[in-house]
Amino acid sequence: MVRKLQTKGMVLGILLGVLSFTTDLSAQTTGQQPSRLQILQQQQMITGGVGLTVIDGTPYYLFHLMPELTFGKIGVGLDLNIRVGKDGKIRKEDFNEAYDYLRLIRYVRYGLKRDPLYVRVGALDYARLGHGSIVHMYCNSASYDARKIGLELDADFEKFGFESMHSDVAGAAVLGVRGYLKPLQYTSAAGIPIIGSLEMGVTFASDFNPDAHRTWGDAVGLTQRAQGGGSLSIIGLDLGLPLLSLNFLRSTLYADYAKIFDYGSGVATGVDLDFTGLQVVTLSAKYERRFAGDQFLPSYFDALYERDRYQVIDTTRFVSKAQVLKNSPSFQGNYGELLVSILGTFNVLGSYQSPVGVRNAGTIHLEIETGSALPGIILTGGYDKKNAGSVFKVDNNSVLYAQVGYKPLPYLVVSTLYEWTYAEEKDLKTGRVTGYKTQRRIEPRISFVTYF
Repeated sequence: MVRKLQTKGMVLGILLGVLSFTTDLSAQTTGQQPSRLQILQQQQMITGGVGLTVIDGTPYYLFHLMPELTFGKIGVGLDLNIRVGKDGKIRKEDFNEAYDYLRLIRYVRYGLKRDPLYVRVGALDYARLGHGSIVHMYCNSASYDARKIGLELDADFEKFGFESMHSDVAGAAVLGVRGYLKPLQYTSAAGIPIIGSLEMGVTFASDFNPDAHRTWGDAVGLTQRAQGGGSLSIIGLDLGLPLLSLNFLRSTLYADYAKIFDYGSGVATGVDLDFTGLQVVTLSAKYERRFAGDQFLPSYFDALYERDRYQVIDTTRFVSKAQVLKNSPSFQGNYGELLVSILGTFNVLGSYQSPVGVRNAGTIHLEIETGSALPGIILTGGYDKKNAGSVFKVDNNSVLYAQVGYKPLPYLVVSTLYEWTYAEEKDLKTGRVTGYKTQRRIEPRISFVTYF
């Protein structure tokens, strides 16, 4: 993996002398809420360092600071990278727009998902609305250089509530809102087990990016003959029935319907299960059966949507998710998800969805966090892949991050971070995003860790 990488746009970072402080807090979690593994983590951290970064063959001195702090229900994360060239000047591409300064704030949040009130401003990692039939595992930042400031706002008033997200407060982007109601809570049936907690929801999500609805105007996808453009919107209805509501065991049966405006519709039925055994083992599982009509894609706004929305593949042609949607035949499919956590330290999350009888069409999401479960070993990672034929072959359908480290001393960590993401390509005249190119980054790190 550590080899000479010649891809244009590659970032090779070498961080030396990284200093981090970690505090264990018994009732708090990190600010990276949307990742389900991170909900299980109970720590805050400050990471900083100096080193060397090479971008497109040009070396820069790197000064880095990334604190993750929690104060009660408030969480704050910053991401400051200053790159200085041989001439002593800061790399102009890092701060050539006013929006670049806002992106120094990775996130600010209040509460956590499913709390009575949850607010998050900044990077959205694996955002979801409802059961995920429309917005599922959505990420608003395709790479470090393509970071955006998004917003999540949820409120739960017990008998009704809403959840919402906006991927980019600075421009036309993905906006989603789900409102829900427990109608029987307003009647004499409120106290009836199972039935009394019946939940009904309505979701609306739309991408207002001008390329969201861009499709081919000919047989090969010439950019000059593109059709459509403008927003693409989806509306959905859902029902949820809690089968079990015990302290250690919860389960919900649900059904979703979604309709993509100007295109097709689909239905999903499923059941989820959450088990906590003596605070030692946590098990969360979900199975869903999907029925998609012509011109319908479940979980349309997903982990790779920002890359898939619109891409120029050479100087004259393009591909888009709307075009894939337009050509999609009806199908039936399966979705499964499993989370296993031991003592809240060793955590593994995996999910897979695929149409029945169609090869190389699955979508995979994996996360792992070993914490202190393996003495002396640090291992964290995340992996998303579409059109999964060779599951572990990282290609242009993949997003990957992994960090592997060793603790030779209790206070010293030697590790390497590897990332495979995508960087924006823009038209030099208009500044319009025309596609994405692969961006790979390797960061060897030496860290000092103290607990207090």
